[in-house]
Amino acid sequence: MIDERHEEQQEEKAVVAARLERDLKMAAGLRRNALADPIRAAERIGLRAWQANRLAGTYPELLNNPLYGPAATFFLSDLYGPKDFSARDAEIERILPMLTKALPLSGLNTLALAIELDALSEDLDARMVDALKQQGKISAIDADSYAQAYRSVGRRAARLRQIQLIVDTGEALETLARKPWVAGALTLMKGPAHLAGLGELHEFLERGFTTFKRMGKAAKFLERIETEETAQMQRWLAA
Repeated sequence: MIDERHEEQQEEKAVVAARLERDLKMAAGLRRNALADPIRAAERIGLRAWQANRLAGTYPELLNNPLYGPAATFFLSDLYGPKDFSARDAEIERILPMLTKALPLSGLNTLALAIELDALSEDLDARMVDALKQQGKISAIDADSYAQAYRSVGRRAARLRQIQLIVDTGEALETLARKPWVAGALTLMKGPAHLAGLGELHEFLERGFTTFKRMGKAAKFLERIETEETAQMQRWLAA
């Protein structure tokens, strides 16, 4: 019975690892395209900065809340903001076979969700840059031009998936934060991870774990984001 369960977990991990590898390659390819041209790279950064400011303006009560503030900041900086994740993703890709063996299924799944969100956001942002350039608004984005570009890009299903990935990643981090062995493992990994050139990956995991450990139950926090982002998506897609 134990052998059967172990075999099932290994099969599940193989599926998650394959998904993780696919999304890593997708995100890396999209970033290479965006960064190959300095002008395009600056346009991408400008769009992401505008989006980060929009998010900060949408959730001041979360950012200023002692309980939810660190989690809201983590989402803005590490999951859904303008930060460049190239180094983190390159580290994951380099040691993916080892991660698949070493990490439990819950840890591997947490990474896979975050990377899928990264890849999907890169794809949608590339389309938004193109739509804003067609308007001649890429260097002067405002609420109206953003909404018009959003409608032009469309892709409602992908937008819903993006929101769901934010929620799923938060729930996965909450689950990980409940596991008593994770804190000790992250502490032990810190020095070796940096020496091995895996500092970005370790810091991402440590920030996520610490943030959700401190917050405790994440249901209200995630529900607030899901409700508001879904409503905002519907407003932007409306004529």
